[in-house]
Amino acid sequence: MDKNIGEQLNKAYEAYRQACMDRDYAVNELQQKTENYMQQIREQQEKIELQNSIIAKLKSQLAAQNANR
Repeated sequence: MDKNIGEQLNKAYEAYRQACMDRDYAVNELQQKTENYMQQIREQQEKIELQNSIIAKLKSQLAAQNANR
């Protein structure tokens, strides 16, 4: 009976250890994906800011041309 309990404890510990490793892997993967997405968002925001700047310049040029007509 004691041997059976020992085996059950070993199996339970191994299952717990595997679950912890799986959890740690999932947490690390989520952190990496989050960092990648945040970087992509920053890059997209920079592109949007640049495009907004270009649009503002073009609008001012168009307004100047329309004023000269």
